[in-house]
Amino acid sequence: MTDNRIPTLGDKHSGISERLLEDAKAARSRLYSNRTLPESRPRQQEVPVLPPDVDRATFNQAIGDLKRLLGDENIEVNDKPLVDGWYMEHPNTHDAFHILEQEELVSCGTAYPASTEEVQTIVKWANRYLIPVYPISMGRNVGYGGAAPRLRGSLLIDLGKRMNKVLKIDGHNASCLVEPGVSYFALYEAVQKSGHPLWIDTPDLGGGSVIGNALDRGVGYTPYGDHFACHCGMEVVLPNGEVLRTGMGSLPGANGEDNPCWQAFQHSYGPSIDGLFTQSNFGIVTKMGVWLMPATGHQSFMVTFPREDDFEQIIEIIRPLALNRVIGNVPQIRSVVQELAITGKPRTAFYDTKGPIPRDVIRQHASKMPFGDVAWFFYGTVYGDDETCQRSIKLIKDSFVKIPGAQLKLPQDLPPGHYLHDRAKVCSGTPVLRDLDWLNWVPNAAHLFFSPIVPTKGRDARLVHELVTGLHNKWGFDSFPTWCVLGRELHYIANIVYDRADPDAKRRAIGLMREMIAKAADEGYGEYRTHLIFQDQVAATYGWNNQALNTFVECIKDALDPNSIMAPGRNGIWGRRYKNRGFEMWPSSEKAAKRIPAKI
Repeated sequence: MTDNRIPTLGDKHSGISERLLEDAKAARSRLYSNRTLPESRPRQQEVPVLPPDVDRATFNQAIGDLKRLLGDENIEVNDKPLVDGWYMEHPNTHDAFHILEQEELVSCGTAYPASTEEVQTIVKWANRYLIPVYPISMGRNVGYGGAAPRLRGSLLIDLGKRMNKVLKIDGHNASCLVEPGVSYFALYEAVQKSGHPLWIDTPDLGGGSVIGNALDRGVGYTPYGDHFACHCGMEVVLPNGEVLRTGMGSLPGANGEDNPCWQAFQHSYGPSIDGLFTQSNFGIVTKMGVWLMPATGHQSFMVTFPREDDFEQIIEIIRPLALNRVIGNVPQIRSVVQELAITGKPRTAFYDTKGPIPRDVIRQHASKMPFGDVAWFFYGTVYGDDETCQRSIKLIKDSFVKIPGAQLKLPQDLPPGHYLHDRAKVCSGTPVLRDLDWLNWVPNAAHLFFSPIVPTKGRDARLVHELVTGLHNKWGFDSFPTWCVLGRELHYIANIVYDRADPDAKRRAIGLMREMIAKAADEGYGEYRTHLIFQDQVAATYGWNNQALNTFVECIKDALDPNSIMAPGRNGIWGRRYKNRGFEMWPSSEKAAKRIPAKI
């Protein structure tokens, strides 16, 4: 490490809260103790990597022009060594968790705008020179591609560095207005400082962008856990450089002010268009309203289950509890392997042999933990006054005792370092760092997420779980399933943890992802988000009626962005300039050559 000081929010928009600084130091120490890769390696290719169809003379002219428009200090050419860093000191040049070669998905450089007007300037510049741009909020989309552009050589627009203000917190209306560089850490601190009795909703890790996570339809764990459902109003720069506001923001307020209902009501008059700017490349969101949750009483809990085969019954019991709002948040089901990994110990502490850890070895180590020899963990939270919480906990306990050996525990029943204490913070709106610890599972750890949507039904859950587990065994990976329960459906999050210094591990991880995507889709289960290199494959699985959805989306893309300059390829949306030119990534070169998108 060249600098031993971890940035805090006082130093940098992407820094850690002061209250978590010691946790961050400990997490970094654990991660670096298990690393064999050098901090950086010499680059093998000519730098900077250029976008398609742009020669070096044109690129140099274009960059010179952009520097004159935004200032030399706000444009950075990507010609330096690539440094993977770690979560709190991540690169905005490539994917820190590179599943391909480190230099494969890289940018040509980065622009740092300070305002919506400067974003407009960049977009108009991109159209003039036909240089593709790739906007990022903070670059922490770990497991899904990080800060890497989908189209190699694109110019990153880093919105976070200079557009990181909490513009407004409305304590009466329980809402806020933020820019893309506001992390969950930063929003939490701003709300605390405001003195209003409000909660934010945070994902497992709090360093990501509030806007970025909502636009990728990420989730958190309070009753406000559906982040896009809790957004309210956007300001968007379109691919032609024009600006629009969605929802009530499209109606001007009195005397040039913002409309007073902009963060109060999600829609306007006519079509509701906000969803077009999620998981798309139709515009750059520079401001967004977010609803905050009024603070309330709460009680977190954990239920453990002794047998692998309990799984289907667990799901059947959870469904009515979730639908009837007895469980008030977005709870999680985790496997015992995840619980071993969250201790921060490397895999070798439990099993120093290749291949997935056998069940009897898992049981042996689990029996020494505070939770004992169990197979599944259910983490949930109930909300309300003490009487309401106690009544809900009793109902939950009475429901789960139908499963022999099930045990419900509260935080006070477990030692201070147990993971339940961190879940309790997350489920009451307090960001933490604890979920970094399972990355220590292998050296140079990186991960991919496989994230299909599954109905909250035991049969469906069992089918997907067995499919995923069987393929993990086939490709030689430990299965790390986490289920996020959103009432009627489950987000199945399979964590593929691999050593990014091991080419064979990368090959197997890609093979595992490709096969899981294909086989799950064959059964009718599709991913809700995915890593950059699988986006074409996943988009194509949504192929009902001869790819009607994707055809519609491409029509919108071509109408809004005729030069295909905005994030080409993101989520499988290319635009006519790049489509079918070999930039797509299919499961094999044979299928790429045949342009077969539908049945993969």
